[in-house]
Amino acid sequence: MSEEAVPGLRREAIGLREVLFQSITAMAPAAAVAASVPSGAAFAGGSLPLSVLIALVACLFTASCVAELAREMPAAGSVATYTAQGLHPSVGFLVGWGYVFVEALVPPLLLLQLGFTTAGTLHQEWSSYPGDLWWPWSLAGAAVIAAAGYLGVRASARFGTVLGVFEVLVFLVFAVWLIAKAGGDNTLSVFGTSHTAKGYEGISGVFAGSVYTVLAFAGFEAAAPLAEETKDPRRTMHRAVLGAALAIGLVYVLTTYAMSVYFGPDRFAGFGASGAASWEGVARASFGLFWVLVFLAVVNSTIANANACATVSTRTAFALARIRVFPALFARVHPRHRSPVAGVAVQCAAGVAVMLGLGLAYDPVTAFLLLATVIVTVVIGVYIMVNLACAGYFLRRRRDLLKPVRHLVFPVLGIIAFVPALLTAAGLPVFDFVTELTPPVSYAGPVVGLWMSAGVVILIFLLRRHPGRIAETARVHLDETSTTAPSQSGVVQS
Repeated sequence: MSEEAVPGLRREAIGLREVLFQSITAMAPAAAVAASVPSGAAFAGGSLPLSVLIALVACLFTASCVAELAREMPAAGSVATYTAQGLHPSVGFLVGWGYVFVEALVPPLLLLQLGFTTAGTLHQEWSSYPGDLWWPWSLAGAAVIAAAGYLGVRASARFGTVLGVFEVLVFLVFAVWLIAKAGGDNTLSVFGTSHTAKGYEGISGVFAGSVYTVLAFAGFEAAAPLAEETKDPRRTMHRAVLGAALAIGLVYVLTTYAMSVYFGPDRFAGFGASGAASWEGVARASFGLFWVLVFLAVVNSTIANANACATVSTRTAFALARIRVFPALFARVHPRHRSPVAGVAVQCAAGVAVMLGLGLAYDPVTAFLLLATVIVTVVIGVYIMVNLACAGYFLRRRRDLLKPVRHLVFPVLGIIAFVPALLTAAGLPVFDFVTELTPPVSYAGPVVGLWMSAGVVILIFLLRRHPGRIAETARVHLDETSTTAPSQSGVVQS
């Protein structure tokens, strides 16, 4: 049995507000409203609000499963621990292996978006500014995120709270303004099927729109890895995961409704992420300098999302290093800030390398699409495994707490909801609305395959040489009452 060293992560450092916004900012509501959600308009048209509502209900099934498991197993390993307990420790290791990988890729993804969004907007306002000079802004964002991570969970979580409040408020105010301006054009018909895009009439268009919209909900589980640093984690994690998914889902419904009725439901199939038919385009054309707030909210959202996901990746890596299935380096904590400082440094260096490497080798938008495809493919796979783990955990380990609807029906419905989204994200043309991926975005599949294959090789090695370490993937450290002696390095001792 390994022992957790002291000091570790800072206990009871944050509360419900901070962990709630950890999940909220990981969902990147402003960026999702402006870019991700409108991707479904090409299919659902002016009926996109119905698609978003369906996606919200679908995502709540998985959010409920994550929340149930987070309440039972408050652990920094989060999804790795859940699947280790609910399915098998080997599955837990592979889920953690994949989850650390993609969460570490989210910061460079968002830093790319920060760079090309800022550079493009500055070039549009002042033509003398080079539209392709994106990387200084990305590097500045990386420095901010690294500083927040270094200063510890209190600093990073409170920083995320401030950013999250700003971006949500901007789009809520804008949505109310749009609804008021729409006046007599307000209509509940957008929650029906009469405004879908040409060629995708009726419920098929709504379904296609919801599949693309589901992707905007990714990140609601991001509070879970902060369990060991949170006050009353069993209760707080449950409320934060469900609360974030529900609250931001309703924000998506309200904002999509507002823009649909203002822009015109029958013209909404042409609405997108840029140009005149976009959130920023409408703000520029009709609301004066309010477009600046929309722009700042999207930029704010990229930094907040990158900050939240950097926290997720470093905490998950810490949990896996603590049981020695990851290098011990990742379990080292700062003596004062109690942050996994080595993990923060590696995360920052790797993020900058990926961002500059892909962004300069291709271009920042293409690099963004490649990383997004890798991330979404793995994250949705993780959600499917967590749904299975929820059913497995309550059937195998806590039959006394089993609630058939919550622990069996909801996981099945969650899997059903995310399988079409997984196929869509991977570009597998199972449905007629799925577009097959082209290079270099199509390289996402081989990248994921290589990473997971490497994980299988490491898993086989550990099972043969150190099987106890894989077994400890299922360990919930907060449940242990015994104390252990500290080591000088702050890492796990055998």
